[in-house]
Amino acid sequence: MPDQHHPAAPPLVGVSYVMPVLNDATHVRAAVESILAQDYAGPVEVLIALGPSIDGTAELVADLATRDARVRVLENEVGSTPAGLNIGIRAARYPVVVRVDSHSMLPVDYARVALGVLERTGADNVGGIMDARGETPFEQAVALAYTTKVGLGGSAFHVGGAEGPAETVYLGVFRRAALERVGLFDETIKRGQDWELNRRLRETGGTVWFTPELAVTYRPRSSVERLARQMFSTGLWRGELARRFPAANGIRYFIPPAMVVGVALGLLLGIAGIVQAAMGATPWLLLGFLVPVVYLLFVVAATIAYGRGRSGAVAGWFLVVLPCIHVSWGVGFVLGYLSLTSNIAKHTGR
Repeated sequence: MPDQHHPAAPPLVGVSYVMPVLNDATHVRAAVESILAQDYAGPVEVLIALGPSIDGTAELVADLATRDARVRVLENEVGSTPAGLNIGIRAARYPVVVRVDSHSMLPVDYARVALGVLERTGADNVGGIMDARGETPFEQAVALAYTTKVGLGGSAFHVGGAEGPAETVYLGVFRRAALERVGLFDETIKRGQDWELNRRLRETGGTVWFTPELAVTYRPRSSVERLARQMFSTGLWRGELARRFPAANGIRYFIPPAMVVGVALGLLLGIAGIVQAAMGATPWLLLGFLVPVVYLLFVVAATIAYGRGRSGAVAGWFLVVLPCIHVSWGVGFVLGYLSLTSNIAKHTGR
């Protein structure tokens, strides 16, 4: 007979992990293994939304699915992140959806802690910190930029902060009913779709909850070219979102584009000052060079401050990484804000 004094605990809620993947054979195995190693005791499934890949990713995820029945591979013909997320959410069997990035590795207690926070707060979405960690000196410099206020603006999910309601969080552990309530991810937004979806969750009365208890290891881009492409694309869509939803954007999003515009104008004015001097006029426009000089001094000062105690290689790369992030993101933002997102995305695939 069942123990009348100690009734059986209710079954644990099922969890569906959703991971869009496209040409990422380098990282996807570690990401999936971090999911399968979770200490959460409830039922789980791993849904990999596979975009058209040419680097061996398709064969790799097929092998993962063969080795573990919890892994399912879904076709994502469009290939974009929001399309892949929506494919996974629609195929999910369970009421909690955990968004996973192929560049991320979840700590072993991630789902268990996140579900506890969901239950305690009643939030629609719970997330934590993007804990960027690099292996090479370049990647370590990128990780340092990601996790400092001078790099990506100081959002709590980059640099940490107190637990509580937030504008957005990294990745996210969602109630599937809340995702369905707001119509899933907007597939017209190729980057920044998390922020936009969290905006709709909040506007419809839901809560997005940040907790530093959840820290997900993230592997940064491995070269200047890849970092610049990532930042340009992110800035491009951030500019698009700022144009679409002007009242929902904080001032920090406008600092990199303001810097880019200021440095560009300063250089142009300075060059005009050289022309003035060559023509015998008073070269007062040379003062324009003060703007790029001030920015360079800022980069040097940041490198000295944050590079202290790190290897010379990491500090040297930080001197390159910081302006790469600022300029690429800022230029992208300006173009996106000027309504050029669709044309650029069409020609670059971003």
